[in-house]
Amino acid sequence: MLGDNIPSRSEVVSLYQSKGIRAMRIYAPDPDTFNSLKGTDIDLIVDVPNNVLPSLANDASAAANWVQNNILAYDGVSLKYIAVGNELLGDGADNILPAMSKIWNALCSAGRCGQIKISTAVRFDVLKNTYPPSNTEFSVSFMAPIVNFLKNIGNPLLVNIYPYFSYAGNQDQIPLDYALFTASGTVVTDGQYQYQNLFDAMVDSVYYALEKTGASDVGLVVSESGWPSTGGVDTTVDNAQTYNQKLINHVPNGTPKRSGNLETYIFAMFNENQKKGDEVERHFGLFNPDQSPVYSIDFN
Repeated sequence: MLGDNIPSRSEVVSLYQSKGIRAMRIYAPDPDTFNSLKGTDIDLIVDVPNNVLPSLANDASAAANWVQNNILAYDGVSLKYIAVGNELLGDGADNILPAMSKIWNALCSAGRCGQIKISTAVRFDVLKNTYPPSNTEFSVSFMAPIVNFLKNIGNPLLVNIYPYFSYAGNQDQIPLDYALFTASGTVVTDGQYQYQNLFDAMVDSVYYALEKTGASDVGLVVSESGWPSTGGVDTTVDNAQTYNQKLINHVPNGTPKRSGNLETYIFAMFNENQKKGDEVERHFGLFNPDQSPVYSIDFN
């Protein structure tokens, strides 16, 4: 979390427990977070930071040491996924698969590869021709070997899905109610499937791309989604509350193309006053740094 006023790790874990939040994602290994999570039932995604990937991709012993120091050393943490890189495109993306493979081998050597899943978190930009969803395919060559590796080991792909950014960049084509889960009826029909919200269309676009790569068996985890409360186009507290509450209520049902619970992580727990980029990037939080809610959300 990129803020100078964020609560302590133990306070954050206590807040999760008090709100009934049962899963967390962190973007780098953090001993204080690991220790605060010990003995809880909070599932964890931990990222391998992008800048670490080159050394792990090229050196099996470095990968084994990373696993030992950052994973195996912390018994009692409900570690569910290791995300090998986040939203890598261009330079560095070729390191994802060899790093994943070496981390997987290190986990298997420790008898843990059946317990902790390996994946990478990708952005929607790895796709092209996304309208309608059935036209979608991967736009970058590095994705095919990654998803086939995931197919072979039976692990899901993590994908960050943001209807907000798609809407903000295409307001002349995307209705706000379609992005906010508030459309009263079908907005897009694609063959046998009908879409009332952009989130479903975006997720199903990924499923179609997986099919075209011979990896239709690969599942998805939405590793980030959210709506900012200020700082950009249609970024109000009401819109952020509407999107995130309806997202929580919606994902147990899956999408038109694939029904069933869709594991989804809301970004972010707190507003981050030190995050770089546009102002909107600092206002995705569900909570203020003093732990008061930005708006009311029912997590259950």
